[in-house]
Amino acid sequence: MKTLLTTLCAATLALSAFAASAADKEIAVIVKTVNSDFWQNVKKGANDGAAKLKGYTATFQGAASDTDLAGQVALVENAVNRKVAGIVLAPSDPDALIPAMKKAWEAKIPVILIDSAASDAGKNYYQSFLATDNKKAGELCAQALIDKIGKEGKIAIMSFTAGSGSEIGRVGGFRKYIETHSKLKIVGTFYSNSQMGTALNQTTDVLAANADLKGVFGANEPTAIGMGRALVQSGKAGKVAAIGFDGNGDLQAFVKDGTIEAIAVQSAYMMGHLGVTTVADVVAGKKVPKFLDTGVVMVTKKNIDTPEAKNVLY
Repeated sequence: MKTLLTTLCAATLALSAFAASAADKEIAVIVKTVNSDFWQNVKKGANDGAAKLKGYTATFQGAASDTDLAGQVALVENAVNRKVAGIVLAPSDPDALIPAMKKAWEAKIPVILIDSAASDAGKNYYQSFLATDNKKAGELCAQALIDKIGKEGKIAIMSFTAGSGSEIGRVGGFRKYIETHSKLKIVGTFYSNSQMGTALNQTTDVLAANADLKGVFGANEPTAIGMGRALVQSGKAGKVAAIGFDGNGDLQAFVKDGTIEAIAVQSAYMMGHLGVTTVADVVAGKKVPKFLDTGVVMVTKKNIDTPEAKNVLY
């Protein structure tokens, strides 16, 4: 009972401390990189969310690339140093950002994670995690590919940044579902580091080395775009089944012309919008969920013009 009371008192003090920090109304939104439509849609959601909050503004920054961990750490530390009201963070690595998150926690600045998780070592340093259930989304992509090509043959996984939280869940869920529910052989997992040109070259090489390849999975926006362009340039569009991830204009066009069978689309807008409003809730002393699934929609040629799809496409 004594331990429980101590824990409750600590939690109350923490909320009070967050509330006291509200004198500075900047909410710093820090993402992996600003160089994709996905993150720009997060920015739009954050700005719209902040506009509805009295006295708050949102700033938006990202590292030079998904692999620029030092750059992202510096952005978080700078936000802490200027005493922002809260931080919305999409960590590029589950461990590398934890020391910076701890600094925010010590400064009584709430941190809301979006898109990608931190490892268990950081669980005390953030108040809520808002994201797609990436494992489930990966499973849905695997199911869609099996439905298209059957349970035997060769496939390839075109991934993005090895070790990032979203990559671990998404590609891990895809791989496990394939291994559990089919006899499909995965000829390789290739990492583009979220560079479209790299993904294009990698997919071109995989197609050339595997004339009998039946399917391919592009696990994020720039990777899936590169994958789609490689299929078109190699004359394999519509012949090798492709499943992509995210939903910008390029990927929508690939779905409409049959280059890509389906795309799993996250609600990037809601991650940004809910990210800033959840910061405000924490500052106000409100209870927030530790995890909130922001959802995913499988978009195909059949449903791309429906309201459900249009609500998440960007």
